[in-house]
Amino acid sequence: MKMRKFCSVRNVLGVLLGLALLYAGFSAYYKVKYWGFSVSPKQSAKVWAIEAHVSFQADGSPIEVSLGIPSKNRGFKILEENIIANGYKTRKFADRIVFNARNMIGEQDLYYKIMVFDNTGGKDKLKDDAPVAPKMPRWDENTMAQAKQILALAKDAEGKDDIEKLVKLFNQEPLSPALKSYLPVQYTPKQKLEIMQQLLSVKGIATRISRGLKLEEGQKILPDLMLEAYVDRAWRLYDPDTGVRGLPDNFLLFQRGGKSLLDVVGGEDSNVKFSLQKSITSTMNLASRRAKLLRKSGLYNFSIYNLPLAQQNSLKWLSVFPIAILFVVLLRNVVGVRTMGTFTPMLIAMSFVQTGIGAGLVCFSMIVALGLLIRFVMSKLNLLLVPRISAVVIFVILIITGMTFLGYNLNIKIAQASVYFPIIITAWVIERASITWEEDGAANALRELFNSLIVGIIVYFVIANDYVRHIMFVFNELNLVILFAVMLLGTYTGYRLTELKRFAPLVEKPENK
Repeated sequence: MKMRKFCSVRNVLGVLLGLALLYAGFSAYYKVKYWGFSVSPKQSAKVWAIEAHVSFQADGSPIEVSLGIPSKNRGFKILEENIIANGYKTRKFADRIVFNARNMIGEQDLYYKIMVFDNTGGKDKLKDDAPVAPKMPRWDENTMAQAKQILALAKDAEGKDDIEKLVKLFNQEPLSPALKSYLPVQYTPKQKLEIMQQLLSVKGIATRISRGLKLEEGQKILPDLMLEAYVDRAWRLYDPDTGVRGLPDNFLLFQRGGKSLLDVVGGEDSNVKFSLQKSITSTMNLASRRAKLLRKSGLYNFSIYNLPLAQQNSLKWLSVFPIAILFVVLLRNVVGVRTMGTFTPMLIAMSFVQTGIGAGLVCFSMIVALGLLIRFVMSKLNLLLVPRISAVVIFVILIITGMTFLGYNLNIKIAQASVYFPIIITAWVIERASITWEEDGAANALRELFNSLIVGIIVYFVIANDYVRHIMFVFNELNLVILFAVMLLGTYTGYRLTELKRFAPLVEKPENK
């Protein structure tokens, strides 16, 4: 008996609804994490085209050009990669690309182009293998004493850790006398970072110099130097001017490590400059590339998002139908709103999407009113059912044609919108309304027409919402949830909301006499 009660239809549908919710949640998480989908239809992603232009003067000897390139980068992902180097053989490694050529003379131009996207995560930690312990610098006693004095001064500086404190000490204005005497009279930004590395090696902190690009549109941009330190079992990036820790927004690490950005053998006057250009694209357009980069393209290739755009656009409308059906079921079975047919309001709402709510209301009212008038005239002819409905359909076509013609010639956009109304459905509504009028009276017929229109307006505001349409297409597994929710509503046998007033006297307590 207990087993039979547990296996009731309502319990089974409740379990299926719960499983559908779990599946929908997992599927949505997978699409967001691996395919980059978003709940917002207006969510866009920035795609940056970065071009490194290497130029130098070849002297006729064998040429070898080595250029640092982005390695694995948690902040950005490379979409495309392109190399333009006529007459050169290229070899690509994890973090460098090497060009080789012979018998080249004069000015040489080599181009390395990439397209990158994303800057999510990676604000602080940069995963990599743990480095070997840094070697202690070979200094004399005087230099070592100066270094320890500077490290002692850094302890009193503001900052969250030793690296940030030291960077801020190097950027104080004016410099402390001890640091000023330790630094050379003239030094480059890279030499400044190398001196910081030496001082931090005394404390046993592994560091390295990296180069990155601020993603801002412009020509001939030079890379910025950054300091990386291995702290708390992770490489962490520090701004050498402010000491701020973490990967900045819209910043691409182009090269990590102490190697030079560009090495040229067989040429002189070498130089590398960067150009950046930004473009905006939707997250949906990047989904296939994201899946491929993360090696999750197997499921994507067998999804509806891999179909041609024409088919996808059709499926966008089909995917929003279930939620419209859910609202109609709620309003009919739970609220108790009587409409002209079960799904007529949903079809009216779909017409409103094409015409707009204002034009749709006017056109629907005029077509139904004229159709009812014609239907009452035809009722005097005592026609059979099929010819009568067929005649109503023809009249509806003529009415829509006439309204569209007048609307075009009189430049009335509302009248032109009538062409979007489904002819068969409109004719059926007219026929059903006239039968209800004859059998149940004018009041019931007008009430059902009014209810159908109100429910259609409610459904319109649901399905016309960009967020709803986007979510129901992108996370179409929600339709499975709606399916079981509709089936579960089918087991509801309680009072409808509109019936509470009707049966209220039955639950009122009799007054004590």
